[in-house]
Amino acid sequence: MLLADERLAVVEFAQKMVRDRLVVGTSGNISLRRGDLIAVTPSGTDYDEMTAEDVVVVGMDGSIVDGSLKPTTELPFHLACHTRHDATAVVHTHSTAATALSLLRDDVPFVHYQIAMFGGSVAVAPYATFGTDALVENVSAAMADRTGCILKHHGTLCIGDDLGKAYDRARQLEWLCDVWMRASAVGVPALLDKEEIEIVVDRFGSYGQRQEISQR
Repeated sequence: MLLADERLAVVEFAQKMVRDRLVVGTSGNISLRRGDLIAVTPSGTDYDEMTAEDVVVVGMDGSIVDGSLKPTTELPFHLACHTRHDATAVVHTHSTAATALSLLRDDVPFVHYQIAMFGGSVAVAPYATFGTDALVENVSAAMADRTGCILKHHGTLCIGDDLGKAYDRARQLEWLCDVWMRASAVGVPALLDKEEIEIVVDRFGSYGQRQEISQR
């Protein structure tokens, strides 16, 4: 089976999306690339029952290389993320708070410095019908120099160099939207300024366990 490990990882994270309530039913989708091949969730398949064999492998042009099911109808914007935005992993959710925020705003407000993990301001891509070229172009524009965006009336899209990072960004983006929704329900939320977010974006570059420790 081609991309056996990648297909298994797609299943694991798709099922995790359900458990974390980032999707309902068969909504949302995931892809993971290795070289010029992409493992992607199939269309209309219950994630709780999905197996690695159900995951479809496509080429960078979207042609099916391995698998008996049809790939997600959102394959076009997955391909755009892999070809235009150098993604290795893509996570698309239909999470509640982010979708609700998309009905009210064109971006995610600076309610918390965690927004810096996306490279700065997170845009809401204008609405277009799922699976269309128009949606691909709207998403690609919103993702310019960013690792995540929100799709108006739709959900979120996050990328990374592995599924763990892409998925964490999807969870963090939902959390940011939830914070704003809760605060705005009772008043006018205070926001951080752009200059502070730029400082944190720079600090995030050296955050965590990334620095190499020299051997003694």
